[in-house]
Amino acid sequence: MSDQIRIVEMGPRDGLQNEKTPVSVEARIAFVEALVAAGLTTVEVGAFVSPKAIPQMASSDQVLRGVSHVKGAEFHVLVPNEKGYDAARAAGAEVVSVFAAASEGFSRANINCSVAESIERFKPVVARAKADGVRVRGYVSCVLGCPFDGEIRPKAVADLAKTLWDLGCYEISLGDTIGVGTPLKAKGMLRAVGAEIPTANLAMHFHDTYGQALANLYAGMEEGVRAIDSAAGGLGGCPYAPGATGNVATEDVVYMLEGIGIRTGIDMEKLLTATNDVAGLLGRPPVGRVASALNARKKRSRGE
Repeated sequence: MSDQIRIVEMGPRDGLQNEKTPVSVEARIAFVEALVAAGLTTVEVGAFVSPKAIPQMASSDQVLRGVSHVKGAEFHVLVPNEKGYDAARAAGAEVVSVFAAASEGFSRANINCSVAESIERFKPVVARAKADGVRVRGYVSCVLGCPFDGEIRPKAVADLAKTLWDLGCYEISLGDTIGVGTPLKAKGMLRAVGAEIPTANLAMHFHDTYGQALANLYAGMEEGVRAIDSAAGGLGGCPYAPGATGNVATEDVVYMLEGIGIRTGIDMEKLLTATNDVAGLLGRPPVGRVASALNARKKRSRGE
């Protein structure tokens, strides 16, 4: 197994978008910078979506402008349409993400249009990004199950991923949005997509609702996928995916990778600090298992 794995940190965007406790622009900037200081070089910092629909992502332009653009750090933002793209570019975005669902039910619930209609919305965004020299990452949601349509056929995922790839997305992130996947199903889905798109251009975005995310990630690594989306503290969830819990925790991913000899370059102590700080703002402890274990160990060492 290759010793190179790229982690894409989703905490400041996917992690916070479903939170009921508002997080200020200043705190979001501090969160991003703490993650970068811990060694995470690719961070999705916000989404240029309607603040009425997702108020937690309001003022993403201020976050993108406010973070320190240090050498080697890459900041992504989500854009739903040309209006979002215009706002992102005005704020200095150099990498944008577009998103579609592998299920019609989720597409209708999430963005109020069919899968085919969502692609039509993204076509001008991707075309303009290519002309502007902006890289575009594509997300496919509900690749292993949908809260509305149930099980999703791997071919449906592969077809949609191929569409985004053909449009010009440099990487396709495959999301188990409700976290129902298991390793064998993850392998089957990834093989179907890998038959259409180079595996080197795929990423895994697995939520941990049923505690299967790490196992699914390992299965995907065995298939050759080398990019993992995760969120500090296991933050996350989706307003349109009832019952889904957060993303796989970044600390859990780092602990697993380091434990099998894959060096991540991430400082666990600094990552834990970033995780605990944002958890404090949200008024609850982090849900990731590694963060919980390390925090408990610190308390024992202090005699608490």
